[in-house]
Amino acid sequence: MFDERSASSSTRALLDARKPGHTLPAALYTGEGAYKADCDIIFSRHWIAAGVACDVAEPGDVVAVDIGPASILILRDDDNELRAFHNVCSHRGSRLVPPGRSVVGKLVCPYHQWTYDLNGSLALAPHMGVDFDRDLHHLKPVALKDIGGILYVCLSQTPPSDIDELERVMEPRLAPYDLRNAKVAFEQDIIEEGNWKLTIENNRECYHCASNHPQLSLSFHAADFGYDPDGLTEAEKIEANDLLDAYARYGAHWDNEGLDYEAVEHTVGWPTNFRTQRLIIAGLGESQTPDTRAAVAIPLGDTDRPWLGDVHLWGINSWNHVMADHAVIFTAFPIAPDRTLVRTKWLVNRDAVEGEDYTLENLTSVWKQTNREDAHLVALAHKGALSPGYRPGPYSRFTERALDEFTTWYVERMTEAETPS
Repeated sequence: MFDERSASSSTRALLDARKPGHTLPAALYTGEGAYKADCDIIFSRHWIAAGVACDVAEPGDVVAVDIGPASILILRDDDNELRAFHNVCSHRGSRLVPPGRSVVGKLVCPYHQWTYDLNGSLALAPHMGVDFDRDLHHLKPVALKDIGGILYVCLSQTPPSDIDELERVMEPRLAPYDLRNAKVAFEQDIIEEGNWKLTIENNRECYHCASNHPQLSLSFHAADFGYDPDGLTEAEKIEANDLLDAYARYGAHWDNEGLDYEAVEHTVGWPTNFRTQRLIIAGLGESQTPDTRAAVAIPLGDTDRPWLGDVHLWGINSWNHVMADHAVIFTAFPIAPDRTLVRTKWLVNRDAVEGEDYTLENLTSVWKQTNREDAHLVALAHKGALSPGYRPGPYSRFTERALDEFTTWYVERMTEAETPS
């Protein structure tokens, strides 16, 4: 039987044992106690990316999202307002809506037909008597933020206030793309056979890209994610210097366009962990496609201008690439110590027509392939962490700095939190 007190003590000892600059002790990736603590602290007390505003474009649109053991509803009410609630009936706790999207006039519990308006108020509770006070039994709200069309939720009653900094930085960076009025052209869920922290660590570096992501590497500059200046070949030194020169030219262009592009990093010491930067797209410089040309004929928002690059955004459980022709939005949710759901959404202009303005194969193939490759790597890392031969290994200070920052942030958040109740 799971003993929360002993598990908490064990997890705290593992957190205290973490060696700076190194991967975490194995049980923080593989243990049931660490998984439960992660769900209680990271995924219940911090702002978590949950979806996009265009998931619920019209009144009555609802999307149910599972976050660890929790389930939430994100919907657009009759007044066109975005709202979020726990996906739990106030009667006897039944789930109201299955995972995924639906369209409703009201929320009706499948168990006993308690019925809720889209503002969360209880409209009907059969057989509860004339003196029953429906006002006391509304749905439990969830804190929700729409930042540039990307939706963040926090299950805590006291959400971290520094989400305002994420909003301050990202709202103007995302505004030209008008993601709120885009549409989801395609969505893919895959299950990675590894711990959610290994999923995030894998995403935070491109040390592995050249040897594992041949398609993505056509549009990525691996040097954007760090390199050892003393370990470069002569050809690589020329390439790195050329990239620095290119950023000087692109920076001047982005300045003229009034676009923010400098890196903003709030990765350690901030509850709402994020990093953003406008990156140059390699190859022909237009998009993350097999030929690096734009995949969609109609651009997002007012981005009908060349060389806008890739607005790159990392969050606690998310990573995003927003380009002139389309955006790719990723979220990761823990399912078990050794299983993580990775959800990918490809967003295009809502007026773009499949088969005329874009094809799904060209739009999605690079990241579909990359997701498969990453899932394989995460599974290998998790299997390694299960082995008695595992010991925490050193991060490269050149190419894995972001991983050290992420695991440092994780340890800080976990040790500062109260013991899970």
